[in-house]
Amino acid sequence: MLCRICGSTARVAFSHKILRKYDCQYYFCEACGVLHTEDPHWLDEAYANPIALADTGIMERNLFLSQAVSLVLCFLLEPRGRFLDLAGGYGIFTRLMRDIGFDFRWADKYCDNMVARGFEAPAVADGGYAAVTAFEVLEHLTDPLSFVAETIESTGTDTIIFSTQLFEGSPPPQSWWYYVFDTGQHITFYRRSTLEFIGRRFGMNFYSSGLLHIWTRRKVNPLALKVLAHPRIAKLLGSLPRRALVSKTVADHEYLLRAESTKSPPAGKIE
Repeated sequence: MLCRICGSTARVAFSHKILRKYDCQYYFCEACGVLHTEDPHWLDEAYANPIALADTGIMERNLFLSQAVSLVLCFLLEPRGRFLDLAGGYGIFTRLMRDIGFDFRWADKYCDNMVARGFEAPAVADGGYAAVTAFEVLEHLTDPLSFVAETIESTGTDTIIFSTQLFEGSPPPQSWWYYVFDTGQHITFYRRSTLEFIGRRFGMNFYSSGLLHIWTRRKVNPLALKVLAHPRIAKLLGSLPRRALVSKTVADHEYLLRAESTKSPPAGKIE
């Protein structure tokens, strides 16, 4: 099979059952370091629920990401401007970032926006988005290069902040928790070299804290990124951006009330 990333020939690394019933081969590319499944014919079944029932870490993950990304935007990138959370799920991260004071918007093709309603992504403003976030997305993709290309083109951004678990060297043993064989949603796995390769394809630098990754055309201090995105440091310093910015919680509440009051009443309804 040809590699999804670089097009080189990928060898079979191992086989395992997906969704406890489909035999699946996993292919490893020595050239770029990616590990991916065979053609994932089971995805419609895997995404009957867009967010897997077993994703019990969703709240803790979003709290950490809001703290770490807030610090990265304030100290290493750009805290002002408009931001977009792609594949934003229920809207938890978008709402948390707006509560801190960032102008974040939400987008997701497969999930309902439950807690950031009213702040769905508009047409790209002049100058595009200052940064786009995409958390726990890359491992779900059959064509990561197309995803990055489309993101850059459609949003006008020069910075993508994302998360995915990396492995080193040879493919991890089948006991690695991140495979999540039973859900069938994780189909592509990356080494650092893979993400560096993708960055070069789009003229972007790659930086990583180990947990948080960035593709950007800007220069970022890699040591500062590792410090600011460390879970303990992010928790300790996570309140600093709130002091520098103005929370949008109340302003959003008032905006949504005004928007609701200007809606036209249903046809035939007498006020």
